[in-house]
Amino acid sequence: MEEIMSGLLNVLSFSNLLFIAIGMTLGIFIGSMPGLSATMGIAILLPLTYGMDPATGIAMLASLYMGASYGGSILAILINTPGTPAAAATVLDGYPMTKNGQPGKALGISLVASFIGGIIGAIVLLTIAPFLGEVALKIGAVELFAIAVLGITIISSLSAGSVVKGLLSGTLGLLISLIGMDAITGTPRFTFGSIYLFDGISFVVALIGLFSIPQAIKLIERDQKEVKVTEIKDKILPSWKEVFQYRMTLLRSSVIGVFTGLIPGTGGDTASWFSYNEAKRFSKHKEKFGTGYGEGVAAPESANNAVVGGALVPTITLGVPGSSSTAVLLGGLMIHGIMPGPTLMTEHADVAYTLLWAILVSCFFLFILGLLYTRVAVKVTKVPPKVLAPIIILLCVIGTFAVNNSIVDVMIMFGFGILGYFMDKMKIPVAPMVVGLILGAMLDTSMHQSLKIGGGDWMIFLSSPLAVVLLIVALFTVLQSTPLFSKLRLLFKR
Repeated sequence: MEEIMSGLLNVLSFSNLLFIAIGMTLGIFIGSMPGLSATMGIAILLPLTYGMDPATGIAMLASLYMGASYGGSILAILINTPGTPAAAATVLDGYPMTKNGQPGKALGISLVASFIGGIIGAIVLLTIAPFLGEVALKIGAVELFAIAVLGITIISSLSAGSVVKGLLSGTLGLLISLIGMDAITGTPRFTFGSIYLFDGISFVVALIGLFSIPQAIKLIERDQKEVKVTEIKDKILPSWKEVFQYRMTLLRSSVIGVFTGLIPGTGGDTASWFSYNEAKRFSKHKEKFGTGYGEGVAAPESANNAVVGGALVPTITLGVPGSSSTAVLLGGLMIHGIMPGPTLMTEHADVAYTLLWAILVSCFFLFILGLLYTRVAVKVTKVPPKVLAPIIILLCVIGTFAVNNSIVDVMIMFGFGILGYFMDKMKIPVAPMVVGLILGAMLDTSMHQSLKIGGGDWMIFLSSPLAVVLLIVALFTVLQSTPLFSKLRLLFKR
């Protein structure tokens, strides 16, 4: 208790609060720029922490992480361009709300959901980090395979209009995710002899192309007279009644975010799609999802901010990064001579507990600074489309090139942009492809590892109780989307 209170007093010092606010401001800005990610922002700011107190520097970087998780939703809602991969699911209902004349409401729901998700994730991190760290250690290749299979079933619920087109899109995403060197054997796959494809297709590059370039092209095609300048005429913050209406979705999605963050290699993008799918599954108004429904914004936004707390659990307690952003944070600890792992909470308790409290405090800065930034950011919708389109394309090129400093990535991004444009013309949903891209590599690697462990016996996937439960849920999800299940449900209702 003494160490916990010492961490609280440390984080409430003026210098720490100032740097947490700076980190939050930079995080929201970075997250709202296409192609720029929390990982990139933390990596850029990392050298600036050399001369700082370790606790102050890490607190600032963690605040940036939290801010970028929310910032990605701003452009996703306003101009259909997700600032970060985690905001891709927010596009599905956030942008339709803007088209329906409710950008303020969409941004307000996103901000409140991010605040609540961040608070829940921070409380979990602060109270039961050691316990959840042990749970994370028990998740192996077999469990990861079951999680990936469950995630693939999301495709059926995201296939608006045509399940066949959705499956086609998801399958294409899975195939694209296999491009590059096989993680187990090291054999090149689908590279066509090009060394540029040996590392595979960067998910960020593909995401920028699929969502941003088609939107820029549509802005160019749009007649200037058809453009309506969007203004926030209603209040941004939702009422307590609206927040209470989404209480179960916010709680469920936050829990999904925390536990997804616990699993190394996953992140806000995976959590967002999982939470969106579960929100739709449990909703009484499934038909409203994808049309500009507030619950469709609240679910992914609360999840991707709750991921921050979850991802830091294995990072702090075990020294195992829960995401790429926390991997860079580990580097931040190590450059100060602090080795992450089980001894961190005892040998460097001042730094560890300052970081835990900084995550909770940063949530309040997120709410205040996010509200101020949101009012400024909405002005982007007042820019004429034929001016906005080149700006989007320029930001996409800069963001894509910054991922690997490769012009080839820029060419690939434009290739995905053209693909996304024609998919939109043919009414083929992009969301299933994104799910395939996210989960394809995890599915492939975990399947190979599991079969190696089981000596080639497929029954290895039934050896874990957790994996069995997840596979049963996945099977139920698939059956639930079939016409036979719908008929049986109607029969039982009678």
